[in-house]
Amino acid sequence: MNQLDALKQFTTVVADTGDFRQLAQFQPQDATTNPSLILKAVQKPDYQPLLKDTVARFRGRALDEVMDRLLVRFGTEILSIIPGRVSTEIDARLSFDANATFTRGERLIELYQAEGVPVDRVLIKVAATWEGIEAAARLEQRGIHTNLTLLFSFCQAIACGQAKVQLISPFVGRIYDWYKKSAGAAWDEAASAGANDPGVRSVRQIYNHYKRFGIKTEVMGASFRNAGQIVALAGCDLLTISPELLATLAASDAPVPQALDARAAQALDLAPVNFDEAGFRYALNEDAMATEKLAEGIRAFAADAVKLEHLLLAA
Repeated sequence: MNQLDALKQFTTVVADTGDFRQLAQFQPQDATTNPSLILKAVQKPDYQPLLKDTVARFRGRALDEVMDRLLVRFGTEILSIIPGRVSTEIDARLSFDANATFTRGERLIELYQAEGVPVDRVLIKVAATWEGIEAAARLEQRGIHTNLTLLFSFCQAIACGQAKVQLISPFVGRIYDWYKKSAGAAWDEAASAGANDPGVRSVRQIYNHYKRFGIKTEVMGASFRNAGQIVALAGCDLLTISPELLATLAASDAPVPQALDARAAQALDLAPVNFDEAGFRYALNEDAMATEKLAEGIRAFAADAVKLEHLLLAA
């Protein structure tokens, strides 16, 4: 049994890509996209007709609507290949506007439903700012399920659990990147690998807390830099993995022991934690890594959304 198949015994495997032609070979349950992945995909010759067709069909509509229709087009194609759910991301430029995020989430679901896609096959992906979490709570109350992304800290995870969102995506690799850069020459790769990886430790803390206190929100590790980070989280509810790392796992037959276990977590001696808005903002501010990576992530996704808009205008 290869590592990918072994991982599937403990964890729901999700493909992290906009390139839906790569999906079938790995047989993931779900798939996630974001503006950067869609931007990368539409610049490939295989996807140029899809971009041009979407623009031609909706020419004259507001640019943000055409963008959403392109995202839904990709999502619908992905759903024709996978059995589970697709995550579609709201424009990162709305990350600090709860009302606009809520409205955009409703529209994305309406566009999916117009294509015959049931609401339970879509997760609306929202940045885990306080405003994003507030919007996600409102969407969940409407029966629209959400995936809270750009999540780097325990306080973000706690707030998401309080909001009863469907799923969170802690960014393992970006946490690892920050600590490695911060340590500079003092970084010891071997000592910070596997279970000691700072990104892995972050997900394990969140997972254990959720399971200990019966929080139903699903934990999906994301943004991996190497297969070791993935294997160290075997047993997590879900893991979303790039096609390149899916291929790495499929090519290896090294053992994959279960690293996270819900029953073991339920026996841990942990204290309950809750945050109001002021407490959340202060806790996030105290975490330099999370503050910097959240801001950086929003800027990067927003920049790629602008690039995608330029491609739509030029098509």
